[in-house]
Amino acid sequence: MQRKTLTLLIAALLLVLPACVVIEDGEVGVMKSFGKISDEPVSQGVTFVLPVARQLETWNIKLQERKESTTVPSSEGMIVKLETSLLFQVLPNQAPTLRKTVGRNYVEKVVVPYFRSALRDVVSGYQVRQIYSTKGRLEIATRMRDQLAEDLEPRGIKIVDVLLRDIQLPQRFRESIEAKLTAEQRVQEKQFELEQAKKEAEIEVARAKGAAEAQTIINSTLSNSYLHYLWIQTLNENPNVVYVATEANMPIFKPVATGGN
Repeated sequence: MQRKTLTLLIAALLLVLPACVVIEDGEVGVMKSFGKISDEPVSQGVTFVLPVARQLETWNIKLQERKESTTVPSSEGMIVKLETSLLFQVLPNQAPTLRKTVGRNYVEKVVVPYFRSALRDVVSGYQVRQIYSTKGRLEIATRMRDQLAEDLEPRGIKIVDVLLRDIQLPQRFRESIEAKLTAEQRVQEKQFELEQAKKEAEIEVARAKGAAEAQTIINSTLSNSYLHYLWIQTLNENPNVVYVATEANMPIFKPVATGGN
């Protein structure tokens, strides 16, 4: 009797377990009963379903990324290659509506087409210079995000951000940028040389000004007696001069033997 009861319990579990669906964090459930989709999403937890009468689909509501690599003409008609990313997620309370109106393959049906359309519409209104600049990239990303939010959020898809990861410019424009950077570098080098020359000139002027001021001070303070004293001191430091006092106070020069005798 016990063995029969245990067998019945195991059989019941085998029937019940497939009817239990677990909704994990980052997911939401969409219930379908006899072909009709419920308007209310199923939150996280364990839900019992009947294989025929009730079915439960799990939907990912975590952050998703869609990458696109495409070529877009600028306002001048120059072709620019863009590497972009769209960050989005399904709004939990809108998952049943999205399932009814679009279906499980909503990314390929609505997200990708709207993303590509926004890329063409927004970028084509900018010049290559603007697309290349930091300010221009931020403005393009903002406009794309706003446009996609207007198109997709009513369908149950929240736009988190648009990222312009890489921009490959036309060859002609790259060459012009390199030429401009080279010219700017040369201008900076010349500016540096000019500033150095100005500094050196200022130093020389300062030296000349100091020498002139020193000479002025010397000329204003020297007397004839002091000049006479300096003259005698200078002669005194010369070994070839012998000073003997005379009536005219003039020195007598006498050769000094350099060696031998």
